[in-house]
Amino acid sequence: MRRKLAAGNWKMNGTVEDLIELGQIAGLAAEDGPTVLICPPATLISRAADAARGTMLAIGGQDCHTAGSGAHTGDISALMLRDAGATHVILGHSERRADHGESDTLVSEKAVAAAAAGVAPIICVGETLAEREAGETLAVVGTQLAGSVPRSLTDLVIAYEPVWAIGTGKVPTMAQIAEVHGFIRAELGKMSAAFSAEATPILYGGSVKPGNAAEIFAVADVDGALVGGASLKAADFGPIVAALEAAA
Repeated sequence: MRRKLAAGNWKMNGTVEDLIELGQIAGLAAEDGPTVLICPPATLISRAADAARGTMLAIGGQDCHTAGSGAHTGDISALMLRDAGATHVILGHSERRADHGESDTLVSEKAVAAAAAGVAPIICVGETLAEREAGETLAVVGTQLAGSVPRSLTDLVIAYEPVWAIGTGKVPTMAQIAEVHGFIRAELGKMSAAFSAEATPILYGGSVKPGNAAEIFAVADVDGALVGGASLKAADFGPIVAALEAAA
């Protein structure tokens, strides 16, 4: 049985005063419910982990380097994330692929480093609007999976985020989500015997909101969500977590 996961990506948002939201978000996490994860900016990870101590709320990072330490100014290693209290890390998000030119190979190397440090990687894949309109969605997602997912890992999460739906309010049809999630599950099954494709959570991300969460979570092979803006406030994130729990 795959455990459901509601992951919030705060991106480049949040200062210390915003940590007050974590107390309310922590109340959404229960031992017998979906895993609730918040990935704040690196400046807040340690304090967020302190704020979440004693609760079921998990804290994660938004990126990591391939190395454990060294002369890499401005970067953060998976070991540092774990030391700060992170249990997960988002890797290969479309914004990093676009803004920083991250390749599938680099994402794979980061995932290996994260796993070695005891931090579970959440590997993101997804197509642009041009690729969707050209009928290339499955080819693009398949290429990203093949290049970004290390065959050696046994504990990882995949997040499907169509680039054109992130922060735009646009959401694929439920049939489109089902097609891609089913494809991802099948591709994972072909890639490696090291992990079980059936045990690997696949999240949907891209304009997930309280109003559409239940419909999305009813789709086959959707095991949760990677949520952006709606995870910044407990009032918005709470109904999403509740919808995931109801679908579990």
